[in-house]
Amino acid sequence: MVLVSVQLLRSSFFGGTVRLSFKPLRRTTVVLTTVATLTASLLTASLLTATGAAAVRVTPGSFTGYGFDQCIAPSQTDMDTWLTTSPYWAVGIYIAGDNRYCGDDKQINLDATWVSTQLRNGWRLLPLTVGLQASCSSVDRYERRDRISPDPTNDYATAREQGRTEAASTVVAARALGIAARSTLWFDLEHFDEDNTRCRESALGFLSAWSHKLHALGYQSGVYSSASSGIRALDDARVLEPGRYTMPDQVWMAEWVKAANYQEPPTATPPTLLSTYVRDDAWMPGNRMRQYRGGHNETYGGVTINIDSNYLDLGRGSVAPRPLGHCHVQIDFPSYRRLSRGDDGDQVRAAQCLLRQKRFYQGDLTWRYTVPTVRAVRAFQGAHALRATGNLTRQTWTALLSEGRSPLAKVGSANHAVRRLQRALNAAISAQLPVTGVFDAATTSAVRDYQRERGMYRTGVVAVDTWAELQSGRR
Repeated sequence: MVLVSVQLLRSSFFGGTVRLSFKPLRRTTVVLTTVATLTASLLTASLLTATGAAAVRVTPGSFTGYGFDQCIAPSQTDMDTWLTTSPYWAVGIYIAGDNRYCGDDKQINLDATWVSTQLRNGWRLLPLTVGLQASCSSVDRYERRDRISPDPTNDYATAREQGRTEAASTVVAARALGIAARSTLWFDLEHFDEDNTRCRESALGFLSAWSHKLHALGYQSGVYSSASSGIRALDDARVLEPGRYTMPDQVWMAEWVKAANYQEPPTATPPTLLSTYVRDDAWMPGNRMRQYRGGHNETYGGVTINIDSNYLDLGRGSVAPRPLGHCHVQIDFPSYRRLSRGDDGDQVRAAQCLLRQKRFYQGDLTWRYTVPTVRAVRAFQGAHALRATGNLTRQTWTALLSEGRSPLAKVGSANHAVRRLQRALNAAISAQLPVTGVFDAATTSAVRDYQRERGMYRTGVVAVDTWAELQSGRR
């Protein structure tokens, strides 16, 4: 997606008054390292069942994390590589609209199989339509026939009919790709002069009809636009003219971070979803996302793609399930100490509980590191190719805490496996992570630290190779 505009941004967030001018970019994908790509493809193949059961077809669903958009859908090989090496787990795809840079003749990868494969791999899809643009859009390439009608007759009846037509054709495209009902379909309305009354009102009428028609056809409505024009106009209409327009269910704000503040995700503080131009309560919480950086190259696993970067907080967000019961004892600690015969304390009971759950220990939970505990630890060590000393070393703790299913885990993951990961990192490198079950920026930093110590690529993503290191007790 390209935000094409010349606008004044009046905000301390942007460091004063800045005049920005953006040109359309044609997206390209460059494969730089075939070895890394093939490796990532093999990892992905082993993760198809590990990332969960059958793909959830409603998209994007509930998610808090990072996404990217690129006009031409990347190849399957590139998607597989970025799945296991990038922080992104949502992707914008351009499915309809006469004003796409990447029309059907250029979308050589995008079909129903591509869509179903990404959903099965856990990607959240953001289907976009780039159709008729505002009548006063500053983009020279839009012909008059490519514009929303500014005719005010019968409350902009022509613009509203155009919106209904655009929604209907988008649903046809979405269904052909296997994008299920109740998914969010997004309309891309590029920057326009919000002070031009007929232009603004016709755009609002168009978007209202777009949302209303999508709802009638069983889909959720989303609108992408500049925070300073389209999204601000929607928010003003929501507050100042309640009930006149059908509002979108979710908004996607283009508000780019000042170049000096660019930081690659996800170790930095996530971009704020608050805006200079939109009221804080608008589509909050759970229905707002932000495009915080425009076209630029990023490389993961040897694959470079020119993307826009986005931060999402949709639905309930990424929320972990309630913790599992563990013998009614505490097993979460910021670090785990070495234990041997005669030691006592809460961590002894935690170890006895975990060993009991793995059927290596049948005794009582005593707080005391007894001979039966030594035997259980030694048996666990022998079963995991660890030195069978009977002492709970850092390596043994790491293997004990991480053992279990090995799903792909990165920013936005929220499940019991993330809790195991956080505990294991606390044992392996004393990461001091809160055990929340939500894979956040702090968890990503700890994963990268662990990968660095193990001489691995510092992806911040836990795929089968990182799980294997942890479950082998390596630190």
